[in-house]
Amino acid sequence: MHRLTCDDIEQAALRVYQVMPATAQYAWPLLAQRLGCTVWVKHENHTPTGAFKVRGGITFMHWLKRAHPEVKGIVSATRGNHGQSLALAAGAAGLRALIVVPQGNSLEKNNAMRGFGGEVVEFGRDFDEAREEAARLAQIHGLFLVPPFHPELVKGVATYALELFKAAPDLDTVYVPIGCGSGICGVIAARDALGLKTQVVGVVSSEAAAAKLSFEAGVICETATANTFADGLAVRKPIAEAFAVYAQGAARIVSVSDEQIAEAMDVYYTDTHNLAEGAGASALAALMQEREAMRGKKVGVILSGANVDKSVFAKVIA
Repeated sequence: MHRLTCDDIEQAALRVYQVMPATAQYAWPLLAQRLGCTVWVKHENHTPTGAFKVRGGITFMHWLKRAHPEVKGIVSATRGNHGQSLALAAGAAGLRALIVVPQGNSLEKNNAMRGFGGEVVEFGRDFDEAREEAARLAQIHGLFLVPPFHPELVKGVATYALELFKAAPDLDTVYVPIGCGSGICGVIAARDALGLKTQVVGVVSSEAAAAKLSFEAGVICETATANTFADGLAVRKPIAEAFAVYAQGAARIVSVSDEQIAEAMDVYYTDTHNLAEGAGASALAALMQEREAMRGKKVGVILSGANVDKSVFAKVIA
């Protein structure tokens, strides 16, 4: 992936802002008291789909209509947020959106994708098997296969990082969740485009730690399972193009347990009255784990989404 410039990201922002406004970033005082550092939260839970992915969907669909005007529809695999973004953006572009999710996927995310006009197909035991089915359906139905990682997706996602860094350019560290990698790659791209020295720390689930294992080994590693309730992190094998970026641009990758993620979801609600899904709370969970090392510093955490089923959240705050 070529290095993005500020102009690249700002041009993408112009397209994003035709659909949604910039999201807020706040330095929450109760989080600062709890953790002993300044904590800037980037609120990607406040987008039209409740997650950061919508930005990439907008820029990707703009590129697709220009580069492949003959396309009649798209197909992609998701655990929910990527699918919502594509359903929204495809619908606005007049395209069919076929979305493949694993069996037993979040009912509320499935309903949201249908609400944005997507056709939802359940297949496979996890995200990686759903990806294989999406590729098969692309061939059968003559649809454009949208990958989980693409330069145009990263360009859109980088707009949230540009907003954060312009509001708080003196951050020592930013914690960002890693699923398929567009989020962390967008943060790295914006940081580098602005010439900042901020350390970017990736966060994975201890139950889906392939990105961390790969980062530490220097080669792509795959796990047998990815059984975490933080479905945005539930990936068994890193995307090679994304790994190439964060292997070079990240300072380190931290793993957090489901219990730590649940605690961070509870803390978000208690200290900020914001709803966070599992992946969305993972960055805060990592900061909570590393609070001693971050004491007195200025830290950013990406609240990447709020799309958690009511039954799951009820268990967390109980």
